[in-house]
Amino acid sequence: MPAVPPWWSDFAAHLADHRHPIYAADVVAATARLITAVATGDPEELFAHARSSAPELVGALTDFFRTHGLLAPPPDLADRRAAARRTRRIGAVPGPLRPQAAAFADFLLLQRERAQQLGLRPKRLETVEIRLDTIRDLALHLEGHRAWASVTTADLESFLALAPARRASHLAGMRQFFAHAHHSRAILHNPTDPITAVQQRGFHGPALTPARQRTLYERWATNHGIHPHEAFIGLAALLHAATITELRRFTDADIDPDRHSVRFPGRSVHLPLDSATWKALQRCQEHRRRLGTGNRHLLVTRLTRTHHGPAGAAHIRDSLAPAGLLPRVLRSTRLLALADELDAKLLTVSLGMSYAGVAHYRPYPKLTRPV
Repeated sequence: MPAVPPWWSDFAAHLADHRHPIYAADVVAATARLITAVATGDPEELFAHARSSAPELVGALTDFFRTHGLLAPPPDLADRRAAARRTRRIGAVPGPLRPQAAAFADFLLLQRERAQQLGLRPKRLETVEIRLDTIRDLALHLEGHRAWASVTTADLESFLALAPARRASHLAGMRQFFAHAHHSRAILHNPTDPITAVQQRGFHGPALTPARQRTLYERWATNHGIHPHEAFIGLAALLHAATITELRRFTDADIDPDRHSVRFPGRSVHLPLDSATWKALQRCQEHRRRLGTGNRHLLVTRLTRTHHGPAGAAHIRDSLAPAGLLPRVLRSTRLLALADELDAKLLTVSLGMSYAGVAHYRPYPKLTRPV
C-alpha cells in the first residue's frame, strides 16, 4: 500500500473478532489491493470505489466504518421505501383523479411534519399509506368519473358496501380526503357529510385465558430445553407487555445487573424483573457469548452476530412459533390486566404509551375472544 491508513490495525482486529479467519484474510488482502489501486485510504472514497469495483467488500467495510464512526450513516431506508410505496399507490389512481390524490398525500406528509415540529405524536407512515389505499380503491371503484366534484354520496355508499367490516376505516380516510379537497376548492360540497359508521370502542382482539397463561409461564420458566430467545421473549411480553420493537432494540446498556431491572427502549423508567424473566435474560446473554459476537443486542442471531445491528421483527415472531402464539397476543393480554387494575396515567409513564393507547384497553372488555 502507498500509505497505511490510520484505521488499518483496527480493521484487521475487527475482522479477526467477527469473521472466519479464512474470510478475514481474503478481505484484508482484497482491501489492501483496493487501497493500492485507488491510492487513497479515506473511508468515504474507499467505500465509493468498493461499491463500483469490489462489491464483495461492501458488507465488511460498511460494518467496520459505521461501527467506528468513519462513515456517515445511510439515509433512512424506511423513509425511502415508504416514499416508493406512496408513489405506487398514487400511480394506480386513474389519470383524471390522480392530481388530487397526490395533493392529499402531500397534505398528509405536511401534517406529519408539523406534528413533529410541535412535539406532538405524528401519524405513522403506515397510517398515511392506509389513507392512500382507501383513496386508490375508491378511485378505481368510481369508474366513469372524470373529476372528484362529480362524486355523490350514493357512490361512496356503494364503495363502503363492498367491505362492511372496514366501513369505519374507509369512511375515516374518505372524510379526511374530501375535507381536504373541499378546503382546496377542488369540490363544492363534501359528499361524506351524511354518511355514518358505528365503530366499536375498546379492545376486541384475542386474549389468553388465565389457565393458558399459567401453562405458558411454566413452559418458559421451568423448561430449560427450549431456546433462550423464546423464553425471554415470551416472558417479557406476557409479564411486562414488551413490544417487538423494544425486544429487538434491547441492549446491555438497558440492563441494571445490581438491581435486576431493565429499561426497555422507549420507556422512561426501569422495570424490576421477576426471577423467571431475569434467568431467561441471563440465558440469552450466555447464548450470545457462545456465538462469540461483539453485537451488544441481547437477541443475537446467526445473521446479526457478524455486525452490530438488531435482529429482525420476523425473528421475534418466529421465536414464539413453537408455542403457537404471536407476541402481540401476549402483550395485549398483559395490557388488558394492567388497564383493569392500574391508573391510566401510571401506565402511560411506565409503558411509554399515549393516553389514547392505554384507554383502548379500558375497561376490561367482556367480549374478548379467548385463545
